[in-house]
Amino acid sequence: MLRDRYAAVDLFALVPALALAFEPVLARLDSLLDDDALFQAVKQDLARRRPKTMQTGRPSTPVEVLLRMFVVRRLYRWSYAQTEHFVSDSLVLRQFCRLGLAPAPDDTTLLRWAALIQPATLDQLLDHVVMLARDLRVTRGRKLRVDSTVVQTAIHHPTDSSLLVDGVRTLCRLVRRARPVVGDALDGVRDAFRTRTRSARRRLQTIHRAARRKGEAAVVAQRAAYARLCQVARQVVCQAARVQHTLRRLATRRGRAGHRAGQRLAAALARLLPLVRGVIAQTERRVLRGEAVSADEKLVSLIEPHTAIITRHKPGRPVEFGRKLWLAEVDGGIITDVQVLVGAPPDAPHVLPSLARHRRQFGHAPDLLTGDRGCSTPTVRHAAAALGVRRVALPHTGRPTPASRGQERQRWFQRGYRWRAGIEGRIGVLQRQYGLDRCPDHGTDGVGRWVGWGVLTANLVTIAQATAAR
Repeated sequence: MLRDRYAAVDLFALVPALALAFEPVLARLDSLLDDDALFQAVKQDLARRRPKTMQTGRPSTPVEVLLRMFVVRRLYRWSYAQTEHFVSDSLVLRQFCRLGLAPAPDDTTLLRWAALIQPATLDQLLDHVVMLARDLRVTRGRKLRVDSTVVQTAIHHPTDSSLLVDGVRTLCRLVRRARPVVGDALDGVRDAFRTRTRSARRRLQTIHRAARRKGEAAVVAQRAAYARLCQVARQVVCQAARVQHTLRRLATRRGRAGHRAGQRLAAALARLLPLVRGVIAQTERRVLRGEAVSADEKLVSLIEPHTAIITRHKPGRPVEFGRKLWLAEVDGGIITDVQVLVGAPPDAPHVLPSLARHRRQFGHAPDLLTGDRGCSTPTVRHAAAALGVRRVALPHTGRPTPASRGQERQRWFQRGYRWRAGIEGRIGVLQRQYGLDRCPDHGTDGVGRWVGWGVLTANLVTIAQATAAR
């Protein structure tokens, strides 16, 4: 049964000799999290865990405790295990999280509840937090700056050979786990459960040794090793497909426990087999046939197949693997729009949607809109002016004209474009302090959830800092 709150306990009153108290920013953040809209939105998502979560079952960890522990985790960049440990150990954080004298929820409990929060819910809460910032006069929404960055996914540097070995190892592990479930259904099939991981790793070592040599003979040896590795991977795919077919055939004959185990294994094989086949085809095209494969077609991870190849042209990091992130920030340091983009699209098409969202949030267009050259096209500049933006500080693209030169030399344009550089600092803060440099969560929803909590926490802290200083 889903509980809202624990009975109120003032831990500071129980130990008056310690003179415990919140620091000013934490005290203001404590009052901001008392907002009922935040509470109800999180509660609605947590109520989806089971059909009767709201009525029956053991009393859960209260929604209020979970919400505050999620914020504390992102505030201090802790893991779930660290959050459990430090909140349980600190009287100040116990009081902040409204735990009282109850035990802190286990890290696995936090993980299961956190997975229920939907990215769409966090996007709606972003609008509510922006409204709070506007009502508390932290921002007036007079200036808007936009930019993009990359949040990396939790993958190793991808190569065709490493992806093939990953696919062989993962499929062999699933086939091995399916052996007790399948039983004697494949007893007469040769090599039905053979593990070929060692063979794949030997081919990988041969590829690495050949890559260190120079000359045509080394290239031929490397291609031959790739061909043998692809052959091993195809054999494992055939084994896994046979086991998957058998699991589906036996699904209705097993008991309840065996049925569930078979379903889980069959679902895992159904997700993984097309990806491994894609890696094999990609490797044969690139290495064996010498074809060029575009970045949009390449698969760079079996665990995070949504990962995109994003060219950054930065020293030391010319290419990053992850998801492109679009951000819009107003005066006062409040993030008003965040989008996790698919692939590596250009920036300009996302400027007008951010401007439209700004109008919904504040009821008016900003006086100033600015961004870098990648955000600027003639269509974007004219549309922004038509929507009511008085000063569009987006640099001209293409060959400069006398009119564009004259506009970019005006003082308001130069001041607005210099203000644009501040979003680079905001992105740096989000990456260093709130974890938007690398996402440890899995899947598209995991990235959206990670980014959403990070931006929400950053905005709440900015509001708390601004109002605590008054």
